[in-house]
Amino acid sequence: MITDYELMNIHVQALFTQNSESRLLFVNEPGGTTTARASRLFLGRTRAGNVWRFRTDLPENLCEELAALCADEPVVEEFGGEPPRYAENYLRLLEQHAPVAQQKPETGPAYQFTEYAKQSNRAVVIVTENNAAEILRGGFEDFASELPDWQPFVAFVENNRAVSICRSARITAEAHEAGVETLPDFRGKGYAAAVTAEWARLVRDAGAIALYSTGWENVASQAVARKLNLRHYGTDFHIA
Repeated sequence: MITDYELMNIHVQALFTQNSESRLLFVNEPGGTTTARASRLFLGRTRAGNVWRFRTDLPENLCEELAALCADEPVVEEFGGEPPRYAENYLRLLEQHAPVAQQKPETGPAYQFTEYAKQSNRAVVIVTENNAAEILRGGFEDFASELPDWQPFVAFVENNRAVSICRSARITAEAHEAGVETLPDFRGKGYAAAVTAEWARLVRDAGAIALYSTGWENVASQAVARKLNLRHYGTDFHIA
């Protein structure tokens, strides 16, 4: 059985490409075409221990200071929206290296799928290059260019067009991370949960681990996680 600590390692590997020394390089987008740089600091906390990574451009002495703080972070017992103990210290140290790119760090829960029921709703369909042009019209046209790199790609269809989608937004040989979008007029109807459940089943059937993560402020995404009975195994914290 995979431990929470191992899941967090799998999670960060899915989020970012890394060099041979486990230093972060780029955001890991399917197809390998991204030029978006990774966060400078990633800290993942679980009940089984903490995982941290630093971007390749950080000097070694700064990494040593950051690592000492990360190692001293308490192990999480109960997950909530509380920041890490040394959140302000991380910001201060990184500001000395270069301006922090965001007003506040990204942080949120990380989940693991434990149930994989097949969806019986005929409105839930797999999107392929053969049907994408028709299904993704009227709101998701821009996602057509992601095929076939972002598979599995699942849609909830009303009136012959997608109103909610879930696809593999981050992919490694070991795991896929869900990327979910629902058109504004169709939110709150359970469609996101339906497509995400079918996506996870397809990922599992392909021999990979299905993972789901979001931000603490995204209450709708957390509601999807609760509806699908996802297991909350950790929380992550990023500074760009």
